[in-house]
Amino acid sequence: MAISEKVGLAEHSISVIVVNYNAGPLLVECIKSVFGQCDEVIVVDNASSDASLFLLEQDLAAKPFLRVVRNEKNLGFAAACNIGASYATSQYLLFLNPDCLLDPGTVAKLLEALNSDTNIGMVGGLLINPDGTEQGGGRRAIPTPGLALIRALGLSYFAQRYPRLFFDFHLHNQPLPEQPIEVEAISGACMLVPKSIIEEVGLWDEGYFLHCEDLDWCLRLTRANKKILFVPDARILHYKGVCSHDRPIFVEWHKHKGMMRFYRKFFQNDYPGALMWLIEGGVWLRFMFVAIYFSARDANRFLRSLRD
Repeated sequence: MAISEKVGLAEHSISVIVVNYNAGPLLVECIKSVFGQCDEVIVVDNASSDASLFLLEQDLAAKPFLRVVRNEKNLGFAAACNIGASYATSQYLLFLNPDCLLDPGTVAKLLEALNSDTNIGMVGGLLINPDGTEQGGGRRAIPTPGLALIRALGLSYFAQRYPRLFFDFHLHNQPLPEQPIEVEAISGACMLVPKSIIEEVGLWDEGYFLHCEDLDWCLRLTRANKKILFVPDARILHYKGVCSHDRPIFVEWHKHKGMMRFYRKFFQNDYPGALMWLIEGGVWLRFMFVAIYFSARDANRFLRSLRD
């Protein structure tokens, strides 16, 4: 697939960067949903083994603004995002998961919010579950080790009654705002940034393989005095987990490993050593229980298939 050459950038040219790993037919639907909303689409494939690229080429090979970059192995989400950014020719970059479908006009609403203030460095939209409810992660606070411990112990259940004591960093249970609001973090499933932000805060941290790299980027923007906005009328239907449902333990391993990298990188010196050890132990204890759950579930499915 070739990408059309550009003599110059449009006033608000936008490159969409999609990291694909076995997204199946949803990859094609994702790309179709951005038609007319951007100037180019760059799909970075992390060595998919399914038919997603075949379907993409079959349906959309003639599109001049589409480029596919094939990695020989799975390099992880952050590394693939950086590869996509290196190919982008536009002044704005929209990082979008392949299991996301944009409503018409979503990119325009995100761009309007991004350009409403020169101090805004990133915007994200309203992530919607297939049942129409708001998905967690689209707007959130930074999960500091203290907040993570509250959630891990189940104390966030009391957040509505005692919000100051048991604050839940996931904000989707709060009333949906009518206007864009500043938040500490949004989801890596849909992030619009000016390309210049990379020069200011750097690329995605490739030390993360999967999960927490979006929190890392958000926190670096905040510490660089850049605002992050959540735009409630920019709607994105997100079929969460499509690319990772076949390998849950692998995904959970990297999720928990990413959490530990995030805590050590930003909070190692802010908390007593004993508390950090407690949090680290809690993280890996949680992973152990999650791994046992998925292993037991898969074993049960296998036994049922033998009986059937």
